[in-house]
Amino acid sequence: MSMNTLAGLTAGMSSGDGFTPPTVDELFPAPILFAGTPFEINRVILIRLLAVLVLSILLLVYSRRAKLIPGRAQNAVEMLLDFSKVQIGEELIGPKAKPYQPMIATIFLGVLFMNITGIIPGLQIAGTSVIGMPLVYALAAYVTFIAAGIRAHGVGGFFKSQLFPSGVPWLIYLLMTPIELLSNFVLRPITLAIRLLANLVAGHFLLVLCFLGTNALYFSMGGPMGIALGTATLLGGIIFTVFEGFVACLQAYIFALLTAAYISLSIEEH
Repeated sequence: MSMNTLAGLTAGMSSGDGFTPPTVDELFPAPILFAGTPFEINRVILIRLLAVLVLSILLLVYSRRAKLIPGRAQNAVEMLLDFSKVQIGEELIGPKAKPYQPMIATIFLGVLFMNITGIIPGLQIAGTSVIGMPLVYALAAYVTFIAAGIRAHGVGGFFKSQLFPSGVPWLIYLLMTPIELLSNFVLRPITLAIRLLANLVAGHFLLVLCFLGTNALYFSMGGPMGIALGTATLLGGIIFTVFEGFVACLQAYIFALLTAAYISLSIEEH
């Protein structure tokens, strides 16, 4: 692309209602309800509440109307529940998975429904794209990991197994124990939360860039070049929307999988 074309593109997009890049303010919108109170609700919180409401209604209807021969909706819900139970819980924890299946399913479905709002028209931001919600799920996984270990080994046995792995020369514990403490009891919930947050935030900004660019190229720049470039960014936005849907599902799976893996590590015999 020549310098003259680039200059024309910049000038065209700077005029009128041209392109304005997204900022972090996208993630912290103005309050909609109860402004200035501890119960303040903005767009992100409203989307979280909507995701919880839809998931709750879906599971409530499923529990009350489940039939021996399932229809399509029941089939879809059962596929998600079976996936959580078999491919995550039983695959990672094995025969001891039963007590932890409700928590694994809650995390899997909760993260999935929060994530998927990022590609729904009219919502277009994931409920997990601000640190609060990923941190809640990470703390739930963290508490379950500790509770499962204490249940299996007792308080002393659990912390001993996590901080003083067997078969290690005692001098090595001087180096290993602080590392295990930092890794298992400090960094674990933080890395869980940040992994989920970073993927959803990156996807949100990518989609916003594509569709804002499309709008600016079509309506501010105009002309054959604007239409051609706008069509390219529109197609890119559609492709990235499909990809972001895949990432939303994948991140829910990974989060639940790591939760099950941590539970498995806490209850296994050492």
